[in-house]
Amino acid sequence: MTKFSVKNKSLILTGGGSGIGKAIALTFARQGARVYILDCDTVAANKTVQQIESEGFIAKAFSCDISKQKEVFSIIDTIVQSSNIDILINNAGIAHVGNIEAVEEPDLDRLYEVNIKGVYNCTKACIPHMKAKGGGSILNLASIASSVGIFDRFAYSMTKGAVLTMTLSVAKDYLAHNIRCNCISPARVHTPFVDGFISKNYPGQEEEMFEKLSQTQPIGRMGKPQEIADLALFLSSDEAGFITGSDYAIDGGFIKLNGK
Repeated sequence: MTKFSVKNKSLILTGGGSGIGKAIALTFARQGARVYILDCDTVAANKTVQQIESEGFIAKAFSCDISKQKEVFSIIDTIVQSSNIDILINNAGIAHVGNIEAVEEPDLDRLYEVNIKGVYNCTKACIPHMKAKGGGSILNLASIASSVGIFDRFAYSMTKGAVLTMTLSVAKDYLAHNIRCNCISPARVHTPFVDGFISKNYPGQEEEMFEKLSQTQPIGRMGKPQEIADLALFLSSDEAGFITGSDYAIDGGFIKLNGK
């Protein structure tokens, strides 16, 4: 028997076009899940779908602004016409650098719309269908910034703190419905976003800055998208059936081992 199988289960995944989301999409598809990607970047999402299909697995992408509730509900209603909803992974999120003085009201609104309201919309849309089928698993992507102070990340930390507490609330409220809800809190993970951030803000110093950012994790490197995807797979599988209302740091020791 294959451990951590999600064979014949359906996954709703936000932000599956690149980085952690793409790794999650590929990992779950290879383990037998039907993967439905909701992403505002349809080009990237469709590339992920094409790779999954080229390997003989099942996936579909939907163009979706997760901050728009009607849009989210319409897509979920379309999906449930032909499939159950077994797993929801709220992965999509956006970042912002700056302390409270550097955060303008439009910045705060933009992060709220995606990082908080997007999680709310997708969870609200999926829970009734999970209740109807007798259970399900919800996994949110939080951050080390949910639990510890991070320099110059006021707005981002605010939203990721909300993701953590939403996780706890949903887990508590739906115990009787066999719906589990957990979250993952990564430290820095090496994704195309990180490479773009470094090249934009530190031109000519890319290697130096990459090494500096890597060393902020006590383990001495950034995480890999596949490592996040593998933890997501476990927490979404039947083997994790006794786990709900938990936050899992996957951070190279950042939170507990005196992250710098």
